[in-house]
Amino acid sequence: MTYCVAIKLNEGLVFASDSRTNAGVDHVNTYSKMFSFQVPGERLFVILTAGNLATTQAVINSIRRDFDDPDAPVSLRTAEHLFEAAHYVGELNRREAHRHSTDDGPDQASFLPSASFLLGGQIKGQDHDVFMIYPQGNYITASPANPYLQIGENKYGKPILDRIIALEMPLDDAARCALVSLDSTMRSNVSVGPPFELAIYRRGEFELAHYLNLTLASPLYKSLQKRWNEGLRRAFNRLPRFDWEQD
Repeated sequence: MTYCVAIKLNEGLVFASDSRTNAGVDHVNTYSKMFSFQVPGERLFVILTAGNLATTQAVINSIRRDFDDPDAPVSLRTAEHLFEAAHYVGELNRREAHRHSTDDGPDQASFLPSASFLLGGQIKGQDHDVFMIYPQGNYITASPANPYLQIGENKYGKPILDRIIALEMPLDDAARCALVSLDSTMRSNVSVGPPFELAIYRRGEFELAHYLNLTLASPLYKSLQKRWNEGLRRAFNRLPRFDWEQD
C-alpha cells in the first residue's frame, strides 16, 4: 500500500509521499512514488502514484517517453490545459491496467492491476491545480472546500489535514502538516513507511522551490515527530476534567 497527498493553496502546491511498496515480517521494499516533469519557464508537473507497481511504472515510463519525444501526439509537454494532462494520464492508466488484466496466468484471478495518481502543477498563463486520477481513467480536482487530495491509505492522515489545511495558509505550514499526516499514517499502518518525499511548488515559478527526501534518522523528521508527539500529550493533559474529578 502507500500514502500520498497533494495540497492546493493560494501560494502554490505541496506534495508528499511515502516510499513503501511491500511490507512483511521479513520483506520490505521501497520505491519512489513522486515524479516531476518540467519545461523551464513554461510548465511543471508533479505526479504521485499508488496501487499496482507494474501499472504505475508502465504509466510513468510512457509519460517519460512521450515527454522526451517531440513528435508524440500527446504528452505533458504539449497539453494546453491541466485537465488535458489529467485526461492523458488517465488514458494511459486505463490502458495499462486493461493490458495487465487480460494477461493469462494461474494467479490472474487474484491479481489487481489498478492504480491511482495525483497530478499537480501549472502551465504558463493558467492557474495551478491538482487532480486525482482514478483507475478507470476519470479524475477530479481539488476545491476551495476540499483543498487537498489523497491516494492510498488515506484515513489515518486525514484528520490533521481536515483540522489544519486552509487555502490562505503558508506553503511551509502546509508542508509540515503533510509530514505529520504521513507520520500519523505510518504509526497506524505498517504498509506505509519511509523514506518520505516532500516537494513545494510556488505559484508562477515553474520549478520546485524545495524538495526533501526524509528517513526516520533525518534530523528534521526526528524533531518534527518529537515535537508533534509532545504537543499532543500536552493538549491531551489540558482537556477539561469530568465533574467527579473536581473533588
